[in-house]
Amino acid sequence: MPIHRLFSAAALLSLFLACMTPAAEAQTAAPAAAAEAVAETPENPYAAALTLDGFVQRTGIMAYPLIGLSMVTAFFIVLFTFTVRQGTVVSDAFMNSADALIRKQDYLGLLAVCNRRNECIARITAKTLDFATRNPSASFEEVKEVTEAEGNRQSSLLLARIAYLGDIGAVAPMIGLLGTTLGMITTFHEISNTQYGGSNQLGLAQGVSEALLCTASGLVIGIPALIFYAIFRGKVNRLISEMEAATTHIMALLAVQYKRAARAAAGRAE
Repeated sequence: MPIHRLFSAAALLSLFLACMTPAAEAQTAAPAAAAEAVAETPENPYAAALTLDGFVQRTGIMAYPLIGLSMVTAFFIVLFTFTVRQGTVVSDAFMNSADALIRKQDYLGLLAVCNRRNECIARITAKTLDFATRNPSASFEEVKEVTEAEGNRQSSLLLARIAYLGDIGAVAPMIGLLGTTLGMITTFHEISNTQYGGSNQLGLAQGVSEALLCTASGLVIGIPALIFYAIFRGKVNRLISEMEAATTHIMALLAVQYKRAARAAAGRAE
């Protein structure tokens, strides 16, 4: 092969290697640069807000009432789950005992049973029998008025218990909104005291984001509270209906006994 062709081939090979070397170096440096960028990426601020310390730090002083409301909400939900049930309002065992004792006209025995049981219908029956035994000359209409008054009181107490969840559902978002307002006021005050620039724009966005965390927290507390309030309210209304039916049954039994006693008194008078 001629000498000049050898020099030409060597020159082309050198030129090809020179072109490929920067590309290879660039491919090798790209993963390293990406790894450095990932390593230099700041920690996710939202992940820090999930911890208790991070939440308190980012929401400020309004974090404490929000945390308190969340604990109270959880307590009420667990409490009402175990207490708002049929066994605490009216039970078949009590109704069977009341039916048998009223038919026997054993009012003192039924009053003793009522004092041993912690049910709404037992308290209504106890109030009725206590009035009837203390006032033997009272008419059935007067006894019925006492029963209706105590039944209304027990119904109001049941509804008042679960009303706390509705109050929390209304108050929690308002507290969150107050925390957001205070946080934005503080953020704008800090921005106004410094020269407006790119860094301040980022600070403004971060401050608003942290302030809105209060509103989000209030909604997270308020929405479940309202949902469970609606569930318990429906359950309480159903229990109140059953309590009213049980009260009507007991009053019907007492009405029969009052009529029987009136007929017996009229027979003796004749």
